[in-house]
Amino acid sequence: MTRSVRIGVQIQPQHAPDYGLIRDAVLRAEDAGVDIVFNWDHFYPLYGDPAGAHFECWTMLGAFAEQTERVEIGALVTCAGYRNPDLLADMARTVDHISGGRLILGIGSGWFERDYDEYGYDFGTKGSRLDLLAEYLPRITARFGKLEPAPTRHIPILIGGGGEKKTLPLVAQYGDIWHSFSDIETHARKSGILADRCADHGRNPDTIAHSTSWPGSDEAAAYVDAGVTLFTVGTSGPDFDLTELKEAIAWRDENTPPPLSGLA
Repeated sequence: MTRSVRIGVQIQPQHAPDYGLIRDAVLRAEDAGVDIVFNWDHFYPLYGDPAGAHFECWTMLGAFAEQTERVEIGALVTCAGYRNPDLLADMARTVDHISGGRLILGIGSGWFERDYDEYGYDFGTKGSRLDLLAEYLPRITARFGKLEPAPTRHIPILIGGGGEKKTLPLVAQYGDIWHSFSDIETHARKSGILADRCADHGRNPDTIAHSTSWPGSDEAAAYVDAGVTLFTVGTSGPDFDLTELKEAIAWRDENTPPPLSGLA
């Protein structure tokens, strides 16, 4: 399967006390030609002033769905433990309909301890959080099949993480997109492990798109050669500077065929 390279932006919903700044950043990103607009699923800033402004993920995705016309939208990534999985599936189905079939369900096990402590969730251990993700993914996919009306399409599931014992087997079983946080050598090695786990499920590993953060124009081609076809640039408030995003989009347009719609 040959995929065109796509560029995403993560509009990090922090340090923007006026939501209009986020709305404007989404509009500017879509106008610039980005393929996907992500946010993240946290309750407090991850860097900068820890007491800074912050907004909630999924409420915002509903707004993104109404505001945008072309781009796909999603969280990079939703924390599995913050919401009942059947409810999360219903939320995703609803945003899918609002957007006309442009939602990506990004999900991971979670890691930011302050979120858990402040909002009363059990932080547990890395292993217990991954076990919860493993419990929740089949519930999410099962709930998709029970909802009326059904989702407008197969909602792509993006799974973030690179754990070889727990995360990659989940990607092989449930993922449409694998978001890796590793360097290129580690990504290449883990790609081989993911292919082995796909074989365990009788699945073609080429059906899973590979995603990572934008490495810069000098490194992007090497990542594409390693199988990565989705790069995401992060930007934070209050300014939401899109300079790097525009550089990534220009690289895409100069070095790859025009992006396909969706994941086809």
